[in-house]
Amino acid sequence: MNQLRNALDLYINSSIHVSLAIVAFAIITFLNYGIPVDKDLCLFIFFASITGYNFVKYAGIAKLHHLSLAGNLRIIQVFSLICFLALVYFVFKVKTIILVTSGILGLLTLFYAVPFLGAGKNLRSLPSLKIFIIAVVWAGTTVLLPLVNEGRIFGVEEIVDFLQRVMFVILLTLPFEIRDLNYDQKSLETIPQILGIRSTKILGSILILLIAGSEIIQTSFQQEDFIAMLVCLAVAGFMLWNSKTHQAKYYASFWVEALPMLYLAIYVMLMRYPLHTLF
Repeated sequence: MNQLRNALDLYINSSIHVSLAIVAFAIITFLNYGIPVDKDLCLFIFFASITGYNFVKYAGIAKLHHLSLAGNLRIIQVFSLICFLALVYFVFKVKTIILVTSGILGLLTLFYAVPFLGAGKNLRSLPSLKIFIIAVVWAGTTVLLPLVNEGRIFGVEEIVDFLQRVMFVILLTLPFEIRDLNYDQKSLETIPQILGIRSTKILGSILILLIAGSEIIQTSFQQEDFIAMLVCLAVAGFMLWNSKTHQAKYYASFWVEALPMLYLAIYVMLMRYPLHTLF
């Protein structure tokens, strides 16, 4: 049992789980627009997500305590290097426009972690900004990259999808912010710190209505996608309203983070996509 728990911790802490969630959202965009899923782009996104997340989480630790890293952290460090090398390989497999767009998103990630504002401050330390940076980077990666890769001209529908994804990611991030309420510095002014837990949950419920409502008015409305989205939103709402400052260990980090994969699984099942045809 301990070995299984350690394996699960390593899976989550190495950012594989969150990166699969990001790829799931990207595949949903491909399917929504009837675009063939680009395997190279998905792998590029996967390895870029692991590299970015692990840089944000562990770069400072590795710098300060390189010789005394715990076993799992040393494994994560080596794993991150392998993923970075894989990312370099896929840099040469994707289009230049993808690299340019990813570079902009990468700068946001870099400035999120690296102090550049003076007094040791970065974008994460700016009041109320953390959750929106995460949402914009996720939406940019999972909506803009697949569409840019296809050469789509951006119109109202694409903008609505981008804003939907921003709201969706904010919704999924709220249980994390509730969990971290007692640990986040007051200066961060996270949504639960500003609104309180109950009002944060009400805000999440409003986001659910906005996401579902904006989907109904889309000209490319698909019943299968809408059903999959509703199920995922309902589960997200349930998990948000059951979020507490003292959560089970894997409540947010595994179950909430898995919701994009649930969304994709239901969508694929309803559309009856043979799995081998996705790539």
